[in-house]
Amino acid sequence: MSIVTEIPSNDIVDIGDYKANSLWRLTLRRLFRQRSAIVGMIILAILIIVAIFAPVIAPYDPTDVLIGDEDVRKREAPCIHVLGCPEDKPQHFMGIDGNVRDVFSRIVFGTRVSLRIGFVTVSIAITVGTLLGATAGFLGGWLDNLIMRLMDVLLAFPFFLLAIAIVFVLGPGLQNAMLAIAIVSMPAYARVVRATVLSVRETEYVEASRALGASGIQILFRRILPNALPPLIVLSTLGVATAILDTAALSFLGLGAQPPTPEWGTMLGSERNQIFSAPHLVFIPGIMISITVLAFNLLGDGLRDALDPRLVHGSKPN
Repeated sequence: MSIVTEIPSNDIVDIGDYKANSLWRLTLRRLFRQRSAIVGMIILAILIIVAIFAPVIAPYDPTDVLIGDEDVRKREAPCIHVLGCPEDKPQHFMGIDGNVRDVFSRIVFGTRVSLRIGFVTVSIAITVGTLLGATAGFLGGWLDNLIMRLMDVLLAFPFFLLAIAIVFVLGPGLQNAMLAIAIVSMPAYARVVRATVLSVRETEYVEASRALGASGIQILFRRILPNALPPLIVLSTLGVATAILDTAALSFLGLGAQPPTPEWGTMLGSERNQIFSAPHLVFIPGIMISITVLAFNLLGDGLRDALDPRLVHGSKPN
């Protein structure tokens, strides 16, 4: 006796979508087996929570000058009652900066600024770079040569020096610093997408889609570009760390965020001469930059291992 199950005619199973979903589930399982990725995600989750709830966590406004409001001195050391600070003194977990502002509040709000810098900068770079790389690889010919030679020109200059030059032309400011970092980051994304398009556009399933009457836009965005997602995800994760670090460096030089914006690079740069008299004003912003960059790098390394096609198919690289 046999049982025949009939599938309704309106239920269409897309084998490609099924395989893609299975691949992403396998990738997530492999990602959560990476200890470095888990550590990175935990740190990143804490930073995101701090950024979202910054007005609740910070005891003061990050731009408020506390002269007259409290009995505090410029560049005063941290005061924590639990650790022995007198109860009659106002509590400041990370001390007071050179402008008599609460450092802890500025660090907390600086988390929001730094994460916004990283995500916005990489979003601009990956969007423009993907469009340029996809156009160059799919259309080819003189347009391919024009776009890629332009990317080669950008790559010919040292990354940070080119960013400094762009900010110098546009003028100091956080928005211009973010735009400069996005511009100098675009070639990496464009080259990754172009390489993927060139390797996929002549495959059999792309030819089959073309034979079935799919337009060039449909083939590009539905058949080709999804193959570029794994390397783009890894590259963008690492790119967020680079964007935060480079923007902080521009702010340190006075070309990025301008006072009184609570940005870690600006905080570090404004107090750099106090490393011996008030070292907490230099070390705390530097440590926060290092922790944030480390979190994204750990997550990027874990994603790279999880998305490695050799590992997905069960064979480890030597």
